[in-house]
Amino acid sequence: MQAILSVTVPFFALVLLGYLAARRHVLPESAIPGLNAFVLYFALPCLLFRFGANTPILELLNPVVLAVYLTAALLIVFFTVSISLNERVHLKDAAFGALVAAFPNTGFMGVPLLVALLGPAAAGPVICTVLADLFVTSSLCIALAQASVKGEGSTGGAKAAALRALRGALSNPLPWSIALGGVFSVAALQLPGPAQAIVDMLADSATPVALFTIGAVLYRAGQHAKGRTPLQDYLPVALIKLFLHPLLVLVLGLAAQQLGAPLSAFQLTVLTLAAALPSASNVSLLAERYGADNGRVARIIMTSTVLAFVSFSLAAWLFGVRPS
Repeated sequence: MQAILSVTVPFFALVLLGYLAARRHVLPESAIPGLNAFVLYFALPCLLFRFGANTPILELLNPVVLAVYLTAALLIVFFTVSISLNERVHLKDAAFGALVAAFPNTGFMGVPLLVALLGPAAAGPVICTVLADLFVTSSLCIALAQASVKGEGSTGGAKAAALRALRGALSNPLPWSIALGGVFSVAALQLPGPAQAIVDMLADSATPVALFTIGAVLYRAGQHAKGRTPLQDYLPVALIKLFLHPLLVLVLGLAAQQLGAPLSAFQLTVLTLAAALPSASNVSLLAERYGADNGRVARIIMTSTVLAFVSFSLAAWLFGVRPS
């Protein structure tokens, strides 16, 4: 456990530092979107490009990994929506709650954390989960949320919402950086020296800045939260994220192995630990943009992030992870 904590403590400590910096106004709130943009459009794409270029293409788009992970994500989405609906939580808010229950923070936190714990081979399965959540999980949840809006309750309205969400995913630089890295991997290409140096500098900055940004975004989301949210409306969803989601991935993966699917024990470990990550912090910005109850979403993300320090470290220990 000490070896695992030597990896996880710095990761979660940087999140805490970002939160405290924003709370104490060392980092102005007006600077948070710029910090987030730097990570999303510069640092993280370079990190994912580098991993993509050094990972076999079949690891980046492994059909078995995608099938197991997506099946679990879809089950989590519909289960979370079904248990969340009540007189306070309507379909739009239930859909965004389901998104944070099924969408782990793989981009900003998961890729570097799991590579640090398990080695570079973990990048392929984690990148599979990033692509699945960007294109399928988020599109589905946004479509569900928009289907509840007056005038968009028909099948056509939900379809239009899904298409808008898909276009949003296509405008995200992360899948394109992964795709470009995949092209370099297949073609055995290399960047010229100065270009590679720039990519390496930005990629090396991605992890600390992304973690710091998570904390700052969480503080900002809390400040923009609308009203109070009863504990029973957000704690169960955070627990679904941290416990039910990884358990479901593990069960489905074991079932796939029993059926003879080519899913290795290492790939299943990576998928399960990816699912055990806290909720993606940027979903709070997405919920705010679509007019959902951002206070509830922010509290789910905050709760899952705080609890994940213990639950994720424990899950890694139970899987026998031994960081090198």
